Amino acid sequence: MPSTTTIISTKGQVILPKSIRQSKHWATGTRLIVEDTPEGVVLRKAPAFTPTTADDVFSILRWTAGAKSIEEMDAAVLQEAARRDDRD
Repeated sequence: MPSTTTIISTKGQVILPKSIRQSKHWATGTRLIVEDTPEGVVLRKAPAFTPTTADDVFSILRWTAGAKSIEEMDAAVLQEAARRDDRD
């Protein structure tokens, strides 16, 4: 892609050429990460969600009571099936 020149406004804003915005699919309002590197400034599209780990997500699901036996799990499934059957 050929290089282009742009100007920093008095408000510190930089206009990215339309051809670059289109090639990157950056619409109005796109959030960008600005990274200062030894080679220059890098712009990357910000992720839609904050990065998380599996522990961040699943730690709220921890079961603090003892483990259930197969018989207890089977009984719970049958109880729920009966409840749903009675509902219909």
